Amino acid sequence: MPNYWLLKTEPTSYSYADLEREETTRWTGVAHPLAKKYLRAMRVGDWAFVYHTGKERQIVGIAKVVGAGEEPELRAHKWLKHPVTLAAVKARKEFASFELVRIGRLSVMPVSAKLWKVLLAMAV
Repeated sequence: MPNYWLLKTEPTSYSYADLEREETTRWTGVAHPLAKKYLRAMRVGDWAFVYHTGKERQIVGIAKVVGAGEEPELRAHKWLKHPVTLAAVKARKEFASFELVRIGRLSVMPVSAKLWKVLLAMAV
């Protein structure tokens, strides 16, 4: 059974469109110790939401983990039909303990299977 993650990126530096164009990339540049711990926990076959920070503040796409390690490799999977905004996440009580809401500066975080399904439903 795969694990689920959320990876934040500043779209003016590296966007989901960049990942899609390159097809795969190593997820680099993470400095926060907890975020680095989460990166090391990623396994081949896991899934990750790609979240654009800055002015966008929304989940825009899905990537698959295709290489594990300190800087896991990701492959673009698909754009979300409807991006899920941070405001929409914060408006729902089931996300109250989600790290995206609680720890705003964290750039890599786990997503429970239950919340993954809720987020996918919000994107349709």
